[in-house]
Amino acid sequence: DNEIISSLPLQMSLYFNVYFFPFWWLSTVVILYLKYPVLSDYYKFILVTIMILASLIEAIRLYLGYMGNLQEKVPELAGFWLLSLLLQLPIILFLLFNEGAKIQPLERAVHIVFAFFLAFQVITAFVTLRRMVNKLATHFRLQEFHRLEEHPVPGFYSLDNEERAVPMAGRGP
Repeated sequence: DNEIISSLPLQMSLYFNVYFFPFWWLSTVVILYLKYPVLSDYYKFILVTIMILASLIEAIRLYLGYMGNLQEKVPELAGFWLLSLLLQLPIILFLLFNEGAKIQPLERAVHIVFAFFLAFQVITAFVTLRRMVNKLATHFRLQEFHRLEEHPVPGFYSLDNEERAVPMAGRGP
């Protein structure tokens, strides 16, 4: 009943991601600053918007990952998983594969590392989330079973005399 469900590989990945993120952010901002004059106007707007969104999402995502994994809270871990899969991963893949943004070698390297972090975290968070949900569902069912044993509902386990009679179709009196 006191089995720990939180994932050590996920927690280690989150720990290293916390230290990698400032390096990723600083290198991406410096390269964006250096290549800003040669970018088209719409790429300037897109990349600045992406940097702001990615920074906010990453702070929220890492907090939810820590709380969801360490405290074994399903809603927080599910929020972490959804933010990772639906927002962060597409943003990083856009930054990694969009050649119109004039990607530099350092930028490509840090985006690849960040994409690996994200892919690993999406997979391990899914497995951990599934284990947590299964444990909680089992715990809930056992609590309901024990509650029924302690306070039985009258007539729940046995049928009344009228309900015992099974009507037979096609039989006469």
